[in-house]
Amino acid sequence: MKSGNAAPESLRQRAARAIGNALFGLFVAVVLLLTVFAVTYQPPDPWLDTAASAVRMKQLFNKVVDNATFQTAGSIFLTGEDALAPANSRAGGSISIEDAQDAAEKALEATRGLNNGGKDRGCVESDIVVNCSDPGVLAAIEKVNLEKFPEIDAFEYRVPVQGGDERSCDVAWKYRPRRERSKRMYRDYRRYTLVLEPSCEYQVTDVGDWHSGRNARLQRFHGINAFNDSISSRGDDDSSSVGRFLYYTRGGDHCKGMKQFMWSFLCALGEAQYLNRTLVVDLGFCLSGKDNFPGRGDEPGKDLRFYIDFDHLRESTSVIELKEFSKLNKKHKLGKIRKRVISDNVKVSPMELRDETSTTVERSFRESSEPDNYWYRVCEGETEKVIQRPWHMIWKSKRLMNIVNTICGKLEWDFDAVRVERGEKAANRQLWPNLDKDTSAEAVLSKLSGRIDAQRYVYISTNERSPGFFHKLKEKYEVSVLDDYKDLWGPGSEWYNETMALTRGKPVEFDGYMRDAVDSEMFLRGKKRIETFGDLTSDCKDGINTC
Repeated sequence: MKSGNAAPESLRQRAARAIGNALFGLFVAVVLLLTVFAVTYQPPDPWLDTAASAVRMKQLFNKVVDNATFQTAGSIFLTGEDALAPANSRAGGSISIEDAQDAAEKALEATRGLNNGGKDRGCVESDIVVNCSDPGVLAAIEKVNLEKFPEIDAFEYRVPVQGGDERSCDVAWKYRPRRERSKRMYRDYRRYTLVLEPSCEYQVTDVGDWHSGRNARLQRFHGINAFNDSISSRGDDDSSSVGRFLYYTRGGDHCKGMKQFMWSFLCALGEAQYLNRTLVVDLGFCLSGKDNFPGRGDEPGKDLRFYIDFDHLRESTSVIELKEFSKLNKKHKLGKIRKRVISDNVKVSPMELRDETSTTVERSFRESSEPDNYWYRVCEGETEKVIQRPWHMIWKSKRLMNIVNTICGKLEWDFDAVRVERGEKAANRQLWPNLDKDTSAEAVLSKLSGRIDAQRYVYISTNERSPGFFHKLKEKYEVSVLDDYKDLWGPGSEWYNETMALTRGKPVEFDGYMRDAVDSEMFLRGKKRIETFGDLTSDCKDGINTC
């Protein structure tokens, strides 16, 4: 009886041991697999990997405009303006067609009274001299601008002044392009030819070109086209001397691509906001060779104000330029400014500095390329949940945007845009076998036929530098490329003089990044936009078999 009970018991024990051994073996196998995976797997840096960089940047900017660079690495950094939705309707506060019509009706009544002693007998045809100060003149100009330039919102007009002859008037106004997402204002001044109809209503018969109204040029608007990003003497300001500061010394991000630098710079701005400290900003900037003309190396000695709107940054948050900060240190050298230097920046999180009482917190980095010397590492890990990068504080340089708006003005704010990417990709037929052929002038002309109407203004955004390469397209379209507007950054131009004011008279080169920034923005302003990949060629953007 005893042996009979032992047999089933022995079977159950053996089965339990077998199941236990199998489960343990499975557990050991899983542990080994995870160990091997953890040791061998090298995750790509999401901001240095080209494809992941573009995807994550677009996610953070709510899937806004595509990056319009011609660099393989993708050099143009999307700024705070790109995160804003484009204006699809008239901006609040701008002059509407109803406003212009109402002003025209009131001016018409006044004009009839002035010309006829209060009797409604109409105006005589001999009144050939246009009185530019007549309210009817401005009303007619406002109305024609609304019809001719639907891509801009006008906000304020100056009183028209006499133009080049008795029938013309010059007028200046401030405006904002609808396709620009920032809140900046710009100005234009044009010459208008008018006639006084027998009904006493002024009619505009001709609108001058961009900036043609030279007699109205000196009519300045407060804050329009003015720059306030000079290094002010804040060292004498007591409010600055009692503040608290955060300073990142130059690190491994120096001379890296613009995307990496800005990603790191935004981390520093975010930490400064979190700690309620003033960020010390070194305006000395190194342009990476990969963001410049092909074949050029890294170029230190640039000024950050060439590329971003430092005036807007100062209005958005508390920052102080490094030279100003150095003056403060010298002024208060009697121990008033206490400093804490942090060398292990990855281990010391912003949360640990929240209650720091030192006047200055200095995060000390080395310029070598080890990962721990990158500024953006401060905002990784748990810190990423706490520090918010303030994208809205970084706008494109207004100096560059003035060039963009000038080109748009010359194209009457009514043009289509084509992006033609050639350069190294067109020369590499192993990865892009059809690109060179598909982006020839003849092929582009053939592709545009049927998609863009003849005689339209067409702006070609391209890295093709051969003069006259797209001359064939002029048979059908009013074609222009960036080099057609060299005078906008050449010696004596506004951009040339304004940048020299930042460098104490040293001429500034219009470098490759600036070209790409202007070209990219011009492409985005086009009413119709034709891309290289997907529109002009069947090749994949990143090479064969990557679509």
